Amino acid sequence: MSQTQPKPRYRGVFPVVPTIFDERGALDLEGQKRCIDFMIDAGSEGLAILANFSEQFLLADEERERLTPLILDHVAGRVPVIVTTTHPSGRICAERSRRAQEAGAAMVMVMPPYHGATIRFGEAAIHDFYRTVSDAIRIPIMIQDAPVAGTPLPAALLARMAREIEQVAYFKIEVPFAANKLREVIALGGAAIEGPWDGEEAITLMADLEAGATGSMTGGGYPDGIRQVTDAWFAGDKEAAAAAYQRWLPLINYENRQCGLLAAKVLMREGGVIACDAPRAPLPPLHPATRAGLIEVARRTDPLVLRWGR
Repeated sequence: MSQTQPKPRYRGVFPVVPTIFDERGALDLEGQKRCIDFMIDAGSEGLAILANFSEQFLLADEERERLTPLILDHVAGRVPVIVTTTHPSGRICAERSRRAQEAGAAMVMVMPPYHGATIRFGEAAIHDFYRTVSDAIRIPIMIQDAPVAGTPLPAALLARMAREIEQVAYFKIEVPFAANKLREVIALGGAAIEGPWDGEEAITLMADLEAGATGSMTGGGYPDGIRQVTDAWFAGDKEAAAAAYQRWLPLINYENRQCGLLAAKVLMREGGVIACDAPRAPLPPLHPATRAGLIEVARRTDPLVLRWGR
């Protein structure tokens, strides 16, 4: 097998779409559509839905089944959409993935099977799990290598699954020292690694691009800012990419270290994209001082999110 990386089907900035709720914690479907329209207008090259930053762990199965076709129908092919279908059961994850494919998903993103703080599975079971999902679909699988799963996924295992399991081709690496792991996965997997991707709100973006990342899955608040970095990088202008990253790094850092998954919705509400930025309980809202700090930092870069709905 050639060790040259193939040209990926999908690359660039694919932010996570937050799930929009009203003040009572119910789904706000009209707000969800406005969120999608903003994110596409802001330059998202694709979208990821029902991810952890979408509060997927607080959604009922029935809500997932409502949101997936609603979002895909509203996107209407404007950009490719990755649907997160994570579940510890390979059978259930495969069925979720098949339904996502039928609704128009371009890819599914799946964490390794786990439950709670202590239930984990060995490498053979993880391999079988992803093969079960792959056998059910014809679209690529992105393996999400995230600390929240607490499951070690050695680079050698990821590369072997890419070689041996048909649809496993993309990898979102968001563990500590992500750049080193990206390099190792690319070196071990060669042409089977179609999409080595960055995560964690782009806090490690420059190092990950240097390591060979071809995509980034960020928060949804300012894809226009992240595009300034990645567009320059993929055009071969590393100095312009670095300069853009320096401009946006204070906001990236504030999101990653102070706000987490609430940042995108706070910015969207401030800019009139959505009417309510509340998370679903038991997640608490941002502290008012943290919220004010996020908006102050964001205003220095003038992202579209603060102007789109005004």
